[in-house]
Amino acid sequence: MAKVGDVLAQKEDALHYVAPTDTVLSALEIMSARRIRAVVVLDEGRLVGIVAERDCALKVLLPGLEAARTTVEQVMTHDVVTVTPTTSLDRCMVEMTTRSIRHLPVVHGARVIGMISVGDVVKETMREQTRHIGYLESYIKGHGVPYQ
Repeated sequence: MAKVGDVLAQKEDALHYVAPTDTVLSALEIMSARRIRAVVVLDEGRLVGIVAERDCALKVLLPGLEAARTTVEQVMTHDVVTVTPTTSLDRCMVEMTTRSIRHLPVVHGARVIGMISVGDVVKETMREQTRHIGYLESYIKGHGVPYQ
């Protein structure tokens, strides 16, 4: 079973973050430049929230606020669900599905070391299923037991 650490090891992206006092516009600029959908919010290195494009759309654009004048703290999700490198991808899927979230910050101790998305989980699950299919095909064709 794949773990969060396996997914992080394959990602090249560094951790992208904003401060609670940054503007929503600056958060959106980072998301746009990095082609990501969410950033963690760190206050002196401590995880205090997460802000996603959806937060910006629903909490800034829809009510008619200005992204350049609205702080991240005003729209971020404060109660952040996190995972560790040893968390299974199955557990991530359960959390994402039951809580209707698409991003999970990865923490090691008190430090945020990365973030995984629902897309990351789906891609790794598909890779894992493809490997299993290959093993089964090899076994059925009589090429030996692939797990030895």
